[in-house]
Amino acid sequence: MTDRVDLWVDPLCPWAWLTSRWLLEATKVRDVEVAFHVMSLSVLNEGRDLPADYRAFLDDGWGPVRVLVAAEQRHGAEVVEPLYSAMGARIHPGGQKDRAAVIAAALADVGLESDLAEAATSTAYDEALRASHAAGMGPVGYEVGTPVIHVAGQAIFGPVVTPAPKGEAAGRLLDGVLAVMATPGFYELKRSRTLDPIFD
Repeated sequence: MTDRVDLWVDPLCPWAWLTSRWLLEATKVRDVEVAFHVMSLSVLNEGRDLPADYRAFLDDGWGPVRVLVAAEQRHGAEVVEPLYSAMGARIHPGGQKDRAAVIAAALADVGLESDLAEAATSTAYDEALRASHAAGMGPVGYEVGTPVIHVAGQAIFGPVVTPAPKGEAAGRLLDGVLAVMATPGFYELKRSRTLDPIFD
């Protein structure tokens, strides 16, 4: 029986990017399918007292998630992963900072219409964005960020890992994550991070 993992991501989060690469790698060695969904760090942090530089980062974060939602509404849920992957490859390993340029290039990479970029500066998709965000975050709680995964009615933040495991190592991590998520009353494993995100 194929396991289904639902993953909520914001293209701006490097840790979500690494988790997404791990899960896609795990599909090569385990009978699992991954469905991508949109959450928003900008929505999550609305109304919070934050440092000015992080607030500017979040203000810049509306565009990519709005475009993902607009593309999903036009083309269906299957478009979220390739468009997210195209954005993330430019933002994270690519180091590109210009969000408008990232969006335009990512749409072209995936073969989607260029007019979808107009969603970046429109509030027209914000209700759908907030609904997708709530569907991902509600079950796990709003004191965490992204990545968030859901499996068989259970939700958890993480795993936060760098670099993304490959091959059988990706499969073993998935085995462990599924095991702890299936354990009644399991809530948390955590240790201090000693590495920045490693994109390889």
